[in-house]
Amino acid sequence: MLASTLYCFSRASLVAGSKTGRHGLVRAAYKRELFSTAAIKKLNYARTGNNEGVGSLQTRSTVIQLLNSIGSKREVEQYLKYFTSVSEQQFAVIKVGGAIISDNLPELASCLAFLYHVGLYPIVLHGTGPQVNNKLEAQGIEPSYIEGIRVTDPVTMTVVRECFLEQNLKLVTALEQMGVRARPITSGVFTADYLDKEKYQLVGNITSVCKDPIEASIKAGALPILTSFAETTAGQTLNVNADVAASSLARAFEPLKVVYLNEKGGIINGETGEKVSVINLDEEYEDLMRQSWVKYGTKLKLQEIKELLDYLPRTSSVAIINVQDLQKELFTDSGAGTMIRRGYKLLKGSSMQQFGAERLRTALERDPEIRSGRLSVASYLKSIEETNITTYADEPMEVLAIIDNDGTIPRVDKFLCSQAGWLNNVADNVFKTLKRDFGALAWEVEERDPAISWHFSNSEGSFLRNGKVLFWYGINDLETVVSIVDSFLRRVSPTSARNSMNNAFSAKQSKRYYSIASRRAPPKLQGENTSISRVALIGARGHTGTNLISLIENHPYLELACVSSRQNAGKPLEGYTKAQIVYDNLSPDDAKKLELEGAVDVWVMALPNNVCKPFVDAIESVQRESKIVDLSADYRFVPPAVAAYGLPELNDRNEIASARKIANPGCYATCAQLSLAPLLPYMTAAPVVFGVSGYSGAGTTPSPKNDPAVLHDNLIPYSLTDHIHEREISTRLGTTVAFHPHVAQWFQGITQTISVPVKKGALTQDRVSSLYKEFYRGERLVTIADDVPLVRAIAGSHGVVIGGFKVNRSQDRVVVVGTIDNLLKGAATQCLQNINLALGYSEYEGIPTAPSNAS
Repeated sequence: MLASTLYCFSRASLVAGSKTGRHGLVRAAYKRELFSTAAIKKLNYARTGNNEGVGSLQTRSTVIQLLNSIGSKREVEQYLKYFTSVSEQQFAVIKVGGAIISDNLPELASCLAFLYHVGLYPIVLHGTGPQVNNKLEAQGIEPSYIEGIRVTDPVTMTVVRECFLEQNLKLVTALEQMGVRARPITSGVFTADYLDKEKYQLVGNITSVCKDPIEASIKAGALPILTSFAETTAGQTLNVNADVAASSLARAFEPLKVVYLNEKGGIINGETGEKVSVINLDEEYEDLMRQSWVKYGTKLKLQEIKELLDYLPRTSSVAIINVQDLQKELFTDSGAGTMIRRGYKLLKGSSMQQFGAERLRTALERDPEIRSGRLSVASYLKSIEETNITTYADEPMEVLAIIDNDGTIPRVDKFLCSQAGWLNNVADNVFKTLKRDFGALAWEVEERDPAISWHFSNSEGSFLRNGKVLFWYGINDLETVVSIVDSFLRRVSPTSARNSMNNAFSAKQSKRYYSIASRRAPPKLQGENTSISRVALIGARGHTGTNLISLIENHPYLELACVSSRQNAGKPLEGYTKAQIVYDNLSPDDAKKLELEGAVDVWVMALPNNVCKPFVDAIESVQRESKIVDLSADYRFVPPAVAAYGLPELNDRNEIASARKIANPGCYATCAQLSLAPLLPYMTAAPVVFGVSGYSGAGTTPSPKNDPAVLHDNLIPYSLTDHIHEREISTRLGTTVAFHPHVAQWFQGITQTISVPVKKGALTQDRVSSLYKEFYRGERLVTIADDVPLVRAIAGSHGVVIGGFKVNRSQDRVVVVGTIDNLLKGAATQCLQNINLALGYSEYEGIPTAPSNAS
């Protein structure tokens, strides 16, 4: 089977029943304990043979931990079956950058050990570029490159040989220490001629690949670990770029996966500093190679990958990722890093005539109006005959965009994308072209559209009315925004358009509008319910579960019905005195049974992202009136009809109280939204949030981010772009926010310093302070301070403290500082607040509250 099968499966064929995508448009159905001990034994790690390390008790816990962290049970089982359906050597070619061995050797060895212990044998080829450069520079020799290729004279070759053997030995040793049989293969695979002896000296051009040493290694149950050394037919050793060698291996073995591991986790755009998610070579290659930042190693890598993909079928692709994402790339539908494929060229036109009738009909039938029968294809085509349009589509027409150019601002009349178009990032490719061709653009989407978060991420402003959302970008003056929103309102709500506009905008406000005021309600201080309610806590082992149990212990009307934890199953629950509770390990079927028996009034899902869905589905299938509060991110991006967003200080408390499901907001997201909300009418550009959390925010699973020894006198940045809380904050506030999280050496508590661009002269420091105090008047869990709030003072507190307001001299930027206890108001306390609203108790019942802001 060819590498072509790779993404045909992972981003198309396996999509049935899956809900995940490279940008999270279609989310994974669930993720929970992927394999029981019995299942692991049944797998027997696929091929035990006589290898002592395979399936041993020493490594079993590592394998289970990795399996639990990467994807759903369905995904992992399906990919394992897929990968073991071919001969061992056809599984994957993995090229490892030299910097990975220097900087991430434990993670690399762990990832390869994981594959080995489930019976998979990747062909691993590594480079040694950074190590060679370091040694040459230590000897006072300047490394020399021509067109990204290292000039290798005899002195350099001596250093290259030393480094290759050292790095190969390091990796093999690290693997063997983890119970993995690994075989160093440093020669005998690649035969080469001189690439250009006069120009590059001892550099080879591979002419053939001998598969025998690799196949013998795998047959013996050992991972083959290769260098990229080649030999001439006369026996002269030649240096070959590792990317070039990996490409030759892929041609020879035609594996299911081709993966390049580098320290950057993908290809980085040298101008924007952003990671490139997808490259469609047919459309972008020539343009890309002309970019000033595409040079040296990047240029050579792209050339080699293009030659490889030109050799393989069109559906083939190559992934460039970091080592931490290796399992995600191999065993989930979502992928990681940069995906490079041939793709298709985009077709641009000014009419619908260029498309074949049948393909055009298929594309247009994706439109909700046409699909429902409210509009026929023929009627639609007739309606745009006299319209000045521009059309965009890829060759298979997975995406069709029709732009109406007749208005002041061009408008997307249709943006129709197939499921494969979303998953293969064709939509991103088309929209990137739209942004290049149109400086400003507006479009409308149903609020319930599954891709609504994608539309938010590609817009600079939005307006919601009657279930439809107007999006736009590139509009910098308020009058034009008012104009397009007015037109939008006349279409979706003609009778109230002008009144709505008068309320939504004023000359003193900026271009953005967020209807927080209309959705807020005062705190519910009086409860109507005084009966006892039973709580089931799924995922009780973590810090949040522990704090929530403590709060329930002191709540006059709540008691625990059951607590579930896979790790603690069978142990007594400590610190809870209302009853003797023993940890259970509930399955979705167990949850359904409890729901049928009416044993639970509110379910709390304290599970990692993408894990709770089977439990929620099982509970909802019974159709009782119990409530569900989910502490993960699974329901934070869905419409209110699916789940209410449980931030009472900003969201409609009545909506939260009446919802069946409540999405508990994230800790960083709670603090940032509360810190930013009063300034939304004044913002002129994206705020920047610099957040630092105590290490309890990294959970209880051991990692460098919750290791006090690693964190001592240290501050670790992580997920500096595209953190899920960045998406959450931006989506909920309706404006783009840049978020940069860090973890520090204290245990609990978050501090955020937020820089907010505002309309020049609109705010003074005193005005900002009074604005916040008025906005949060009566909110007992929000304290407004004049001084900078300190993170050491927030630990153990149940609210948020916002203060330290400063306005710069130019009066066009405001700085705000917010603090929150990530385990309390950032998780457990907010969960209890939502439970109180959902069950009809006083909102603050059982919560030690700060004094009200009322004055």
